[in-house]
Amino acid sequence: MARVAIVGVGAIGGTLAALLEVTGQHHITLCTRRPLPELTVKTPEGVVHVNAANLTDPAQAGPVDWVLVATKTYDTEGAAAWLRSLCDENTRVAVVQNGVQHRERFAGQISQEMTVPVIIDCPVERQADGIVHQRGVAKMWVETGPLGEEFLQLFAGSEARIELTEDFVSAAWRKLCINAAGAISALTVKPAGVLHAEATGQLAMDIVAECAAVGRAEGARLDENVDRQVLDFYLALPANSINSMLADRMAGRTMEIDARNGVIVRKGEKHGIPTPLNRMVVALLQAVEQSTANTRV
Repeated sequence: MARVAIVGVGAIGGTLAALLEVTGQHHITLCTRRPLPELTVKTPEGVVHVNAANLTDPAQAGPVDWVLVATKTYDTEGAAAWLRSLCDENTRVAVVQNGVQHRERFAGQISQEMTVPVIIDCPVERQADGIVHQRGVAKMWVETGPLGEEFLQLFAGSEARIELTEDFVSAAWRKLCINAAGAISALTVKPAGVLHAEATGQLAMDIVAECAAVGRAEGARLDENVDRQVLDFYLALPANSINSMLADRMAGRTMEIDARNGVIVRKGEKHGIPTPLNRMVVALLQAVEQSTANTRV
C-alpha cells in the first residue's frame, strides 16, 4: 500500500483519485484550496466514491510515497507549496499536466531524479466541486524506467491504460499538437463540432503544422501527416465534446494559454521557426482573459 497525495483535484485529479480508489491498495490524500466534503467520479464502469483524506493547508501535510501533481500548468507556485510539505528524499512526484515542460516547471522545487513526467488523454469534465464525469478511458504515457514502472503499478487493477515509452519527448509533442488545435474551440466558444467546417478544419491543421515543425526541432519524431491525424481525431469525437480550455473559458477560469500555444511560439523563436497562427491564438486568448478579468472587477 502506498501513501498517495493528489495536488489539484479537478477533472484530471479526480479521475486519478478514482482510478487509485478502485485498486483498493492505497491511502489517498486530496490536497485542495477549499474543503472537499466528498469526491464522486462517474466513470464508464460506474460511480466511484473516493475514500480519501482532505487537506487544505500544506502545513497540515507530511511526507508521502507518491505525489501526483494535477494542477493547471500556471499554478506551479501553488503546487510547489504542497510539494515542500509532502516530499522527502524518498518521495516520487508524477507531474500529470499538459504541455512539454513537465520537469522544467518544477526545477529547483523537487529532485529531477524523483520526477516522473506523465501525459494523460482522458475525456473528462468537472461538473461541480467534488463531482467529476469521466466519459472514456484514461490513457497515460510515462517515461520508461524504474519510476515509470512504479507509477504503472500504482494503477494495477484499475481501467487505466498506461504505456511506458522511451521517447517521451515525441509523446508530449504529439499530445501538444492535439491541444494546440483545441484552441479554436476556446476562441469560438464552440465544442469539437466547430472543426467539421472546411475552413476551421484547415485552420486546425495549419496550427498543428506549426506545432509539429517546432516539435521536430526539439527532437520529437512526428509523422509528416500529423496535422491530418489531429483533425481526424477531432472529427471522430462527438460534436458536443468540450476540451478543458473551452471549459475553462466558459467557466470564466484562467486558461492554459502558455502551456498549449504559447510554448510553441517561444520554442519556435528559439529555433527560428515562424509560428504566426499560434502567435495570433495566444494574443486573442490573452485578450479574452483580460476582458474577463476586467468584467470581474
